[in-house]
Amino acid sequence: MSSKYSNQGMIYMKRAGFVSVGCVLAFLLVLLKSNSLAAQEYSLEDFYRFALERAERIKLSEEDLYIAEKAKDKALAGLLPTLSAFGNYTRYTENKISSTGSVIQPNTSTAWGVRLDQSFSLSGRELTAFKISNKNIERSEYDLYAVRESYLYSVASAYYDVLRSKKAVEIAKANIERLTKHRDAAAIRLKVGEVTKTALLRAEAELSGAQSEEIKAKNSLALARAVLARVVGINESYDVKETEDSSQHIVNIQGAETIESFKQVALSERAELKSLGLQKKIEEEQVKYTRGSYWPTLSIEGVYSRNEDDPASTFLNRESIYGGLTLNFSFYEGGLRKAEVREAEAKLRQTELIYEDLKKTINIDVESAYLDIVTQKGVLKSLEDQVMFARDNYNAISRQFEFGLANSVDVMDANTLLVTAERQLADARYNYQLSVLRLKRATGTLLKAVYSKQ
Repeated sequence: MSSKYSNQGMIYMKRAGFVSVGCVLAFLLVLLKSNSLAAQEYSLEDFYRFALERAERIKLSEEDLYIAEKAKDKALAGLLPTLSAFGNYTRYTENKISSTGSVIQPNTSTAWGVRLDQSFSLSGRELTAFKISNKNIERSEYDLYAVRESYLYSVASAYYDVLRSKKAVEIAKANIERLTKHRDAAAIRLKVGEVTKTALLRAEAELSGAQSEEIKAKNSLALARAVLARVVGINESYDVKETEDSSQHIVNIQGAETIESFKQVALSERAELKSLGLQKKIEEEQVKYTRGSYWPTLSIEGVYSRNEDDPASTFLNRESIYGGLTLNFSFYEGGLRKAEVREAEAKLRQTELIYEDLKKTINIDVESAYLDIVTQKGVLKSLEDQVMFARDNYNAISRQFEFGLANSVDVMDANTLLVTAERQLADARYNYQLSVLRLKRATGTLLKAVYSKQ
């Protein structure tokens, strides 16, 4: 009897062991699934990398660089001779023979050969065009650099918009928690007759308003996430990881410390200005290229040809090798060359004006970004103190309300002051971090800083 019960106990223990193992495995599967479904966190450097790899605007500029490289190949082709082959076959309706028996017209005639042609201006226009193509490649590289740098600043703006929206949601949730506690306290005091019903209604109204603000904040966060995903080119669910704020002071860029020093850095580093400087040189070469049309053109040809007639004439020249020189000079073309030269000179003057205008714009950008950093840095300390004082003020007034030493209006005013201060502090903190990147963008050093971290 005892052996029977012991066998059953062993069976129950084995079943319990299997069930325990199954529960553990199920728990592990659920845990792994939840981890796989969790949103991936990305830092600002990650978003930079995604944008550089996937952004359509950057790829468009890369294609411009590729087109400039192919234009160089075309310019090089103008410096090289052209080799071509030709062939001709003719069949006549009848052959004609003279009275002396010589062939006047054969039944068939075949001609073929190869020729080498080279044509160039005595002014060296082809060499000028090749120089222009080289400068165009370098200018396209600067344009690509500028596009990348500008796009990275757009990525940073979208990134900080997401962080600002996340902070707004956190502030809205904290506001709801405070107002919920105040509503509950007002309801308790109303039951014991310490406050009127208007205090509870005011608390309910403020709580409803805070809930609506939370909904707006969440929708703004969703939109900011969508904009950031669009800018960097990702589709999966993600979350942003706040980057350590390593710029609590005005960063030195290549030893620069004053506005004038920053301006000098910008004038030497901004890719847009370098591109326009090359464009000026290109326009100067273009004027030289256009004036070359006043010079004569020399054409050189070398030909090998062979002829086969059936029947063949006695005087048929079966094989020929010859060369030729042709000099072509146009005296009058209706004023076309003069108009083209004047047009090229006007474009050069336009580029020079654009260059000077861009230098002034860059100086203003640097000064604006620098002063924005100084402003945001000065505001940060004041807002941090304001948030601390507003939080202490709210805690004191809320305790006073619980003991009947303050009314509901005082609590609402203190809460409004705290919410406003928290929002201003969040905006100032993220605006400051973005203003540091804006200064790097204005001085043309943002992309270098990103590459050094990548």
